[in-house]
Amino acid sequence: MLQVDQKKFEEVLVKLNLISKTQLDQVKIESVRSSKDLDEALVDMKILDKEEVTKAKAISSGVPYVDLSSVKVDQNILKNISKEMAKKYKAVPFGFSGNMLNVAMTNPNNVQVIEFIERKSGFRVNPYMASEEGIERVVDQYQDLSSEVTEALKDVEVSKLQIKSGDESLKEISQDAPVTRAVNTILEYAAKSKASDIHVEPWENALKVRFRIDGILQETMSLPVHIQAALVSRIKILSNLKIDEHRIPQDGRFDVMVDDHDIDIRVSVSPTVHGEKVVMRLLDKSGGIIELNGLGLRGHSFRLIEKAIKQPHGMILSTGPTGSGKTTTLYAVLTELNSPGVNIVTLEDPVEYQVKGVNQIQINSQVGLTFASGLRSILRQDPDIIMVGEIRDSETADLAVQSALTGHTVLSTLHTNSAAGVLPRMLDMKIEPFLIASTVHTAMAQRLVRVLCPKCKKAYKASPALKEAIDKSVGKMLPGNEKEAKELGYPNVPKSGSADYTLYQAVGCSQCNNTGYSGRIGVYEVFKVSPEIEKLVVDHATTLEVHRQAVEEGMVTMRQDGFLKALEGITTIEEVAAKIAES
Repeated sequence: MLQVDQKKFEEVLVKLNLISKTQLDQVKIESVRSSKDLDEALVDMKILDKEEVTKAKAISSGVPYVDLSSVKVDQNILKNISKEMAKKYKAVPFGFSGNMLNVAMTNPNNVQVIEFIERKSGFRVNPYMASEEGIERVVDQYQDLSSEVTEALKDVEVSKLQIKSGDESLKEISQDAPVTRAVNTILEYAAKSKASDIHVEPWENALKVRFRIDGILQETMSLPVHIQAALVSRIKILSNLKIDEHRIPQDGRFDVMVDDHDIDIRVSVSPTVHGEKVVMRLLDKSGGIIELNGLGLRGHSFRLIEKAIKQPHGMILSTGPTGSGKTTTLYAVLTELNSPGVNIVTLEDPVEYQVKGVNQIQINSQVGLTFASGLRSILRQDPDIIMVGEIRDSETADLAVQSALTGHTVLSTLHTNSAAGVLPRMLDMKIEPFLIASTVHTAMAQRLVRVLCPKCKKAYKASPALKEAIDKSVGKMLPGNEKEAKELGYPNVPKSGSADYTLYQAVGCSQCNNTGYSGRIGVYEVFKVSPEIEKLVVDHATTLEVHRQAVEEGMVTMRQDGFLKALEGITTIEEVAAKIAES
C-alpha cells in the first residue's frame, strides 16, 4: 500500500475543498476512536467516496492520478499485462504516452512491480495512481474467455477426440484435465456475466458458445469443431447422462459453486445434423426471492395484486412466454402469503428457488409424478395455498379449479399472449364457463424488458411522431397534479399536456459490457374478474372482448406500463416496442 504523508494529505483535502477543517477534525477524532486510518474513516462516514480519497492521496504523494470508473480500455492495450498479473499486482494498462505504457496502480511507488511489468511488456512504464475499485473494473474488461478455453484445450489431441459412438474410452477422454478446465472456465465466466443460459452449438466448421444475458443471446466464443465430442461428454458426465447415447434428447442437472454462489444447472442435450447441441440453464439458488414491490408492479396493477392475495380462496393466474418471469412473480406472492399459520405446498418443474417455510415438490414424470397426479395427492396434505408451476392440460386445469372451489388459494401459470387470454384458454381446456367465473378472480400477464444502464444512458427529446405515439398510448393517463401522480403510481412521468417528452437511449460503457442495459424489470397488465367479465366468460367471449372490458374497467396494458417506464427513464421505447405487441 502506498505510504502517504498524513500532513500533506490533510492539506490537499482542504485545498481541494473536499472537506472543511472542522469536518476534518471530527473525522480525525472518529478515526482514532475506531482505530481506522483517516482515508478509511472518510469513506465509512460517507464524507468522501473512494475516488476522491485516491485523488487526494495521489496529489499529496506527487504522482499522477487517473479515474478508471468509466474508462473503456482497448483489448490490444490490455494484452501488455496479463489478467493474472493485473489481479496479483493491482496494476492495469490503460493507454500510451508516446512510447511509454500508462499503467494504473494502487501503489505507483512500487519499483519492483514496475520493473517486472517493463520486462514482461517490453515498454517503459508511466505509473499512475488509481483506486482499487477502478482497477477491478478494468480487470473485468479482459475479454479472454476464448483464449482461456483455447489455452485449456491446447493439450487435447485431435486424434483422441475422433471416437465412434459406444467407445468406452470416451469417459476417460471427457475427464481429461484440459477438457475439465475448459468446461469449468465456461461455467465460471457465464456465472460472473450473470448469464441465464449457455448454448453450446455445433456447426459445420466451428463449435459456437453463446450466453443469454438480460434475455439476449450473445455469441461469446468460437472453438474448433473437433473438441465438440469431448466437451459434450464432459457435460454429460457432470449431468449423469448416457455418454454413448447420441440419437435421442437427454435432460439432466448438476450443481456448481462460483464465488460463494450455489448455482443449479439444468442441462438439455439434443441431436442436430452437426452433432449434439447442449443448453444449460443457470439458476442462482443463493440469489434470494425478489419482493413483490421490487418486480416492477406499479399503481393500479400493484393494488389489484395486493387485494388478490388477501382473498381467502380462488385462483390467481399469471401468463406470458417462457422466460418472462411468471414463476418469479408467483414466488414473490408466496413470500407475501408465507406465515407460520398457513400450509403452502407447491408443484414445480423445476424447483427454481427454495423458499423457507414452503413445502416444494419437484415434478418427475418418469416415475409418474405429474402436475395432475401431484395436485391430486397434495389435496390430502391439508394445504391452505397451492402453487402449480404450470397448467398444461385439461386434467390439471380441472383439478386446480376444484381446489379453488373447495376453499384453497391456487396460484398457477399458463401460456397465452395477454391477461385477457387467460379466461378463453381455460375454456379451451374444457372447463365449464360458470366454474371459471366463480374461481378465477385475478389474471395477469407480463414481459421482461431491459433496464437502461444508469451510468451511460443518454437523454433526448421525443420526435413529433414518437410524441404522437406516446400521447395515443398513455397521454390520457398522465397526471395533472401530485394527487393524480400518486394514484397513477409512476412518480417520475411528465405532467399531462407537456410540450415535449424526455426519453433515454442506450449508449454502452464498461459498466454494462457496452450493451447500454443492465438487468431487467417486469412490465405487467392485471385485471380483476368483475361481474361484467364473468358474464363475458359465460357467453364464451373472445380474448378481444375480455381485453376491451378490462381496459374499460381501468386495466393498464403491458404496452402502457412499458411506455410509462420509458418516460421515467427506466427503459427505452425501442425495448418496449420490441417485446410487447400493440394492444
